[in-house]
Amino acid sequence: MVNPLLSDNALPPFDEISIEHFEPAIDQVLQDNRLLIDKLLSDGADTWESLVYPLETANDRLNNVWSVISHYNGVLNSEALREIYKKLIGKLTQYQTEVGQNKALYLAYRHLQESEAGQKLEGPQRKALDNILRDFTLSGVGLDDQDKQRFSELKQTLSSLTNHFSENVLDATQGWTRHIVNADELQGLPDSAMALLSSFATEQAYDNGYLLTLDAPCYQPVMTYCDSRELREELYQAYMTRASDQGPHAGKWDNSDNIQQIMATRQKLATLLSFDNYAERSLATKMASSVDEVVDFLEQLAGKSMAAARQQFDALQAFAAEEYGLSQLEMWDIPYYSEKLRQQLFDVSQEALKPYFPVSVVLNGLFQVVARLFEVEIEEDAQVQVWHSDVRYYRLSRSSKAFAGFYLDLYARKHKRGGAWMGDCRVRRRLADGTLQQPVAFLTCNFTPPVDGKDSLLTHDEVTTLFHEFGHGLHHMLTKIEVSDVSGISGVPWDVVELPSQFLENWCWQEESIRLISAHHETGESLPKALLDKMLTAKHFQSAMQMMRQLEFALFDITLHRDFSELASTDVLAVLDAVREKVSVKIPPAYARFSHSFSHIFAGGYAAGYYSYKWAEVLAADAFSKFEEQGIFNLQVGRAFREHILEVGGSQDAMEMFVAFRGRKPSVEPLLVQSGIDVGIQS
Repeated sequence: MVNPLLSDNALPPFDEISIEHFEPAIDQVLQDNRLLIDKLLSDGADTWESLVYPLETANDRLNNVWSVISHYNGVLNSEALREIYKKLIGKLTQYQTEVGQNKALYLAYRHLQESEAGQKLEGPQRKALDNILRDFTLSGVGLDDQDKQRFSELKQTLSSLTNHFSENVLDATQGWTRHIVNADELQGLPDSAMALLSSFATEQAYDNGYLLTLDAPCYQPVMTYCDSRELREELYQAYMTRASDQGPHAGKWDNSDNIQQIMATRQKLATLLSFDNYAERSLATKMASSVDEVVDFLEQLAGKSMAAARQQFDALQAFAAEEYGLSQLEMWDIPYYSEKLRQQLFDVSQEALKPYFPVSVVLNGLFQVVARLFEVEIEEDAQVQVWHSDVRYYRLSRSSKAFAGFYLDLYARKHKRGGAWMGDCRVRRRLADGTLQQPVAFLTCNFTPPVDGKDSLLTHDEVTTLFHEFGHGLHHMLTKIEVSDVSGISGVPWDVVELPSQFLENWCWQEESIRLISAHHETGESLPKALLDKMLTAKHFQSAMQMMRQLEFALFDITLHRDFSELASTDVLAVLDAVREKVSVKIPPAYARFSHSFSHIFAGGYAAGYYSYKWAEVLAADAFSKFEEQGIFNLQVGRAFREHILEVGGSQDAMEMFVAFRGRKPSVEPLLVQSGIDVGIQS
């Protein structure tokens, strides 16, 4: 019987897949790939057709298998799956390092690059070949045998450590609950949140009451609306001490040692490759040219935003003191009193907006926005197999011809990693028979699930999250490139990959598009003009404070990876404290351990790259300013963005790509204007 993970189906046969298939599938693909490499080298393959394309095909087969396994680890996590995943990621890391250090294979690629045939390769093929050779160097192909072995061991260690970090965060998040019987303790929470917390209690077999968790659909409304300051503080402490040596589960899932080992291992890897630090190694595949350039960029934004952020915080402190008699504003007070101040200033709240953003309406409106911008149609295909009853599958088409698809998994549930993300299921590429493999994306969110069969209602923040992830999906699905190494998001510098996602968020704030994505869940009434005006007026509320918060994360990340020294026993918390002294408007309490759940940099792809969010915001704001100038649904501008940004994938130089669309290099001014930050106010 054929392993369903190894089927030739255009889409994974999820009804047939179980975790027992994972290891045999990976073992088979890795064995086949090793045999193929040996054969290609023995045959003296050194052309695109004889060398690159066969290996592209083999790597694509591996990606198609691993994408499902990795996705299951995020959305259907279990103890059994963890053990298999940990084992398989070790095998995959070993294989990738082995291939990356294969000197004979490297020389075959280099021979092709230097040959007459190599010089004649077209743009995407040429760029893919350049990237492949760069990655050989970054995999240690030039090291001697002893250092190659050391490099391989370090890569294995790092994979294990980052996976363990992620597991600890998930366990710590799901390991804390608080059962509340008396509804008075939750006074201030909206009815929708109370219904959700009641459903949580029922799911966990409580006879009555409400169950608090650290998942976003619970944490955010409690911190925003709950009148009980003591309960907010308790929840804040539990959340901010997850996976650490502090808080209610001090030491149980502690990532303290993990962080030190992750940083030490990265530093050793960087040193082996002759980089001074891991920050330099990280930038080798990014748009930014140096660590100093990144730090200067972040500090420039901080300098332009800090005074406004301090003014906003002082206004919040004064409001809490004057209106509520609060002498000292603490971290667990900020969301609560910010919402009170927002309502006083603008008479609008996230909760008041939720009835106008039912999931079904938002999705339909999102699809209309995309259709008007990029000339595509989106329709659900209910016949496609999925991994959970919550999941839906959609196809993208143009002129009635389908060319891409995506799975949509919207709701939070047990054993599902928090946050929101896009992953590739299939990458667009030309197959050997001349047909195209269509790109397929996994789009995952953690919104409040429907209660009592009613449509889930989204906050406007959640609407923005959905647009953000769909922007990533469009980058993956609208590509015209047929070489998988530079197709879609593949080969796109990490500090550019957030451009399409943050760009698409802009349509959550335009009156014309908001009309498409909003309708009252009971009456069908569009978002009233008065409420819409209030929402748009409130757009810049505390935007400078939010800017400084993201700059804090980015500066901590790049500074830590630049300055970390195992010999000097770098104190990670001290690095974070030093950054906060420069850019934070409010210092968290000493027990806070934000770093211990900072999965983006310790378990994800953003190590020494978190600044990418801010740099991509600059690109996205500047790109959107062209739509502001010529019309937010201007078809010619939309077509230009599609052709110069979305369709080219990673096949072109990022700066050249942006200039081709915008007509000039990017400027930070549109971002500051969009954020409502007065560039005339300096700190």
